[in-house]
Amino acid sequence: MSEAKEMTNVERSQGRPLKPGDESSDNGRGESRGTPAMRRRLPDERHSLTHHFSVGGQEGYVTIGLYEDGLPGEMFIRMAKEGSTVSGLMDSFATAVSLAFQYGVPLQVLCDKFSHTRFEPSGWSGNPKIGYAKSLMDYLFRWLELRFLKGEQGILFELPRPVVRQPESGSVVKALGQVVGLGDAPTCQFCGSLMVRNGSCYRCMECGSTSGCS
Repeated sequence: MSEAKEMTNVERSQGRPLKPGDESSDNGRGESRGTPAMRRRLPDERHSLTHHFSVGGQEGYVTIGLYEDGLPGEMFIRMAKEGSTVSGLMDSFATAVSLAFQYGVPLQVLCDKFSHTRFEPSGWSGNPKIGYAKSLMDYLFRWLELRFLKGEQGILFELPRPVVRQPESGSVVKALGQVVGLGDAPTCQFCGSLMVRNGSCYRCMECGSTSGCS
């Protein structure tokens, strides 16, 4: 009878939830098991980077939201075939990766874990720096590694500088000659542009019509 009662007490103790007082270490002191992870949220306005990919006939876009220091803080994956199983899985996976970013999981750890995973769809990606992708995960995390861990993040937001053309030596003289050539030129009766003297008559430089001479 005593053994049966003891077994019943053990089963009840295993089935009841733990209380804060029950979490104690071996030395009898109630010490915490670790510091809670802090979530680093992105600002309301943030930069982002959108990249188009195609692996094994599956096309989509990945958008990476960035912190002020240029580190990734969120991921959105949108597949071309909305409503498919692949689209739903990738959307849920992107949410999990975004939480991992915001709770401080290093990007290198994620890239090492998911790069070179093999499953369908797979195939040539069209990206010369990646080549053959063994899966969608393989492509995405190899691209993230190239973009953020191998020195390419410095060109994320560099806008192309406008090319300043040097004025030609004769451009000013040519422009003045055109102004002088206008004189009291009439407007074109077809398009309304100002006509230019052409010998004894005037010619429209826009539509090519003349004021009467050939």
